[in-house]
Amino acid sequence: MEQLSDFFLDYYKGVSTFNIILEAIVFIFGILSVYYSKQENILVYPTGLIATVITVYLLYKAEYYGDMMMNFYYSVMSVYGWINWARMKDGEPVVPITRTNTKEKLVGFGLFLLTMLVTYLVYRAFHYEIKTANYIDIFTSGIFFTAMWYMAIKKIENWTLWIFADIITVPLYAYRGLGMLSLQYFILTILAIQGYIVWKRNLGNHVN
Repeated sequence: MEQLSDFFLDYYKGVSTFNIILEAIVFIFGILSVYYSKQENILVYPTGLIATVITVYLLYKAEYYGDMMMNFYYSVMSVYGWINWARMKDGEPVVPITRTNTKEKLVGFGLFLLTMLVTYLVYRAFHYEIKTANYIDIFTSGIFFTAMWYMAIKKIENWTLWIFADIITVPLYAYRGLGMLSLQYFILTILAIQGYIVWKRNLGNHVN
């Protein structure tokens, strides 16, 4: 029991109270954002923005530049998604839940490759030694950004990508000794699975 407690708390022994409070806010609002996304509730974006903007600062301080860039992208994409989800016509959302078509799959793959390249170049620009964990970070960054775009245009495949990348991220953060973030992504994995189930049910309602 003590070892489990140490896993979650050791990292925070040398962390300022201010940063701990910021991480707690990110933890809560990050989970809220995914919960609202699962419900197809536009609050996914304001809650997500709070989490991502704070995370950009925290990851910059921790020198996890790949994750930092991803959260910067999330912030920008959240603004786009917020605008897109807010579009209404006759009281109904203009953008319904659908599946990706061939063009969107190709664009998504292009975003995946481009994001990995940009993330790699960011590491190089900061003269950061790229280790195995960082290459995994680069790979998941590509997946997460594509998932974020798919979510912004309400494609059900966003959940498949979130689940896949979250499963990879849980042990990655555990390896880095970031117990709370590992726990957060474990919770996000469960929420993403639930989100896929809910959106799939709603997808059936949109297809007559």
